[in-house]
Amino acid sequence: MSGLRRLFSDHVAQTSENPLGLEVSHASGVYIYGTDGRQYLDFDSGYSVSSLGHCHPEVVGAVKEQSAKYMHTSVYGEHIQAPQVEYASLLTSLLADSLDCVYFVNSGSEAVEAAIKLARKYTGRPGVISCTSAYHGSTTGAESLRSDHTFSMFFAPLLPGVTHIDFNEEAHLDRITHDTACVILEPVQAEAGVIPPQNDYLQKVRQRCDETGTLMVLDEIQTGFGRTGNLFAHQKYGVTPDVLLIAKAMGGGMPVGALVAGKNVLGAFVRNPALGHITTFGGHPVCIAAALAALQVLLRDPWITEVSKKEALVHSTLVHPLIREVRSSGLLMAIELIHPHYLVPVIQAIIRQGVLTDYFLFNETSFRIAPPLVISEKDLGEGLSRILRALDDVLNIMSSDLALAPNIKT
Repeated sequence: MSGLRRLFSDHVAQTSENPLGLEVSHASGVYIYGTDGRQYLDFDSGYSVSSLGHCHPEVVGAVKEQSAKYMHTSVYGEHIQAPQVEYASLLTSLLADSLDCVYFVNSGSEAVEAAIKLARKYTGRPGVISCTSAYHGSTTGAESLRSDHTFSMFFAPLLPGVTHIDFNEEAHLDRITHDTACVILEPVQAEAGVIPPQNDYLQKVRQRCDETGTLMVLDEIQTGFGRTGNLFAHQKYGVTPDVLLIAKAMGGGMPVGALVAGKNVLGAFVRNPALGHITTFGGHPVCIAAALAALQVLLRDPWITEVSKKEALVHSTLVHPLIREVRSSGLLMAIELIHPHYLVPVIQAIIRQGVLTDYFLFNETSFRIAPPLVISEKDLGEGLSRILRALDDVLNIMSSDLALAPNIKT
């Protein structure tokens, strides 16, 4: 065991008993390099963070330039800082007129927490509705939105007043009532294994929220900034939320998040009481400078317009006896295998082939593909070829196991 690996094990808190433990030397573009010299194609983008790849030169340049001017100066919202003003002005110009104000925070989880507070304050109502098999973060409030009680019970008591509906289930929409402050949902369910909306579901949620005076909060923390083939997934699916939550790819690799809403809605934080939500490092000027550079690159270069072509390449290439289905919204993709028996061996084999992929929280038969949007068709094709080789290896190794286990249905 290397010295760094041992210190990591001894002194860096873990979240699982068996972390991947890739010892990173450096990263560039769509590649991450280990200290052992191995090169890995990043097909996960750090859970959809690195949409512009690693160390994009314009993002790095923005970080260097801003850090030489000033970093933290005061708690968010007190000083006028050019990166915040420029970013908010540009972002809101790309959205519906009703989304004209930005509240900067540190992360996606904090954006969710602030959204719950905002909705209850703005509406004066207690109820919050989220979808089953949705993930909105791991802070206590965000965890309270989770339907997996066998997990969240260990952190009880959680936030009261939360109920659940099934995504794409129109019959559940009558649970949205005049006691509901907000409905928080993803436009595409990510951790359920990439479940896009069907039969105008989002429009029907929008209509029911309008009928009951409920805020519609869309969590675009994973789907934002080009991942689905539009700048934001709600634009792709033709619906406008009252509150938009963003993070992950927003910062180009730097930690940042935000709520976007109408100025009248976000004004609920200003009075009765004042300081309704405060955050010391939210909107950190270095992080927002990086975010501004990342957004400018996305708007200038063709990465978003190329998403659908790359999505089609994945669908046409990943044909294999172990694959039941490929679900996608742009380059947020779930590769569903014919049986959960295969999932762990397949992911391990893919990583051995030098491609980084990962699991979903609420789907035991699928692995994720979410490469940087900047990936070339050549690198994408190479990664897909490696995945097919990994699937062949697993099929060959486990075919004898299946012969010994006839109860496993494929």
